[in-house]
Amino acid sequence: MGQPQQTALVEQQHFRNLERMYMAAPINLLLPPKIAIAHASAEVHLEMRPAYYHSAGAAHGSIVFKLLDDSAFFAANSLEQSFVLLTAAFTTYLTRPVSQGTIRACGKVVNQTRTQFLAESIAYDSQGRELGRGNGIFVRARIPLAETLGYSPV
Repeated sequence: MGQPQQTALVEQQHFRNLERMYMAAPINLLLPPKIAIAHASAEVHLEMRPAYYHSAGAAHGSIVFKLLDDSAFFAANSLEQSFVLLTAAFTTYLTRPVSQGTIRACGKVVNQTRTQFLAESIAYDSQGRELGRGNGIFVRARIPLAETLGYSPV
C-alpha cells in the first residue's frame, strides 16, 4: 500500500474515531444527534422534540448553539490527530426559530495556525432555511484523544 493511500486510511479512521467519541459523550444521551466528519468539515443532525422547546414553543437557543459548536469543533478536530481541542471562544447568531423537523449544522475550518483553528458553522431547518450561524476559535488541550471516551488510537 502506497504512502498516500495509507495516509488516507489513517485519516478516515481518525474521522470514525471522532464520530464514536462524539456519540459516546453523555450529553448526547439527552440530545441524540447524528454526525458525519470529513477533512476540515463536520455535519451534525438533530431531530426536534418538544423537550427542547422554551415556553414559547420553539427550540431553546442552547440547542442550536450546541449543534453549531459541535459541528465547528469536530471540523477543527478532524485536522488534529493527537489531542482533543477546546472551544476557546464561540460567537453565535440565531436568525430563525425552529420547532419541528431536523436541524442540520454544517461546520468547516476556515483558517488554521500553529496554535489555533478558526471554524464556522451554519444551522438549517428541514426546508434548508438558515436558523443561525457561528464561528469559533479552537485550541489544543493537553488531553490525548486516545484517553477520551469512544476514541481508539489511530
